[in-house]
Amino acid sequence: MVRWSACALALIVLGPLAPAATAAPAQFALPAPGAYKLERILKAPEGIVLDSDGSRHRLSEFTTGKVTLFSLIYTYCTDAKGCPLAYETLHSLKKTLGKDPRTRDKVRFVSMSFDPTYDTPPAMRSYGGLDARERGGVEWRFLTSRSSAELAPVLDGFGQDVSVAAGRVPGQRVPTLSHLLKVYLIDSGGTVREIYSTSFLQPGVVLNDIRTLLLEGQRAP
Repeated sequence: MVRWSACALALIVLGPLAPAATAAPAQFALPAPGAYKLERILKAPEGIVLDSDGSRHRLSEFTTGKVTLFSLIYTYCTDAKGCPLAYETLHSLKKTLGKDPRTRDKVRFVSMSFDPTYDTPPAMRSYGGLDARERGGVEWRFLTSRSSAELAPVLDGFGQDVSVAAGRVPGQRVPTLSHLLKVYLIDSGGTVREIYSTSFLQPGVVLNDIRTLLLEGQRAP
């Protein structure tokens, strides 16, 4: 199945890019929001999760009702192209979307840990900082789970592979987790419409896709 994302359409319109431009999708001349379609990829999985206040919820409470940008992370990740990149990108988007009353209440961010052993609800709340506590802007939830067994259906449903690397973080007693960064754009009905890898996790690209889904929702009967 071909997914015509903003990046793909930019390639069609502009033709092959020079190597330098290929490494920077944010430089693409993006099509207007709503001028392209994001295909339905998969249904976001269900599962039992813990919010940063320790309360239990069904994951679907955080993947339906709003356009959701969902990332699987762990708090002590030090890979500049991994979890810190996801946090930085979402933080930038939160500021932009929060300034526009047309988008502020219709978009949600979710960062969920795939290490329930170390990333307890208090750890997730600390990791989220002001973003986890603020309720006046774009909603941003920081979730974890009670155990690896409860986490497994979420990882499997999203197709997120995680393994324990051979080494450990210098000076820490926690393991080094190996994973490929994926950030999921989910529509208000709970369907994943785009999956961003490191190369295409650019604020301009993601913002364009969010606005495209919001326009789609306005047109729906």
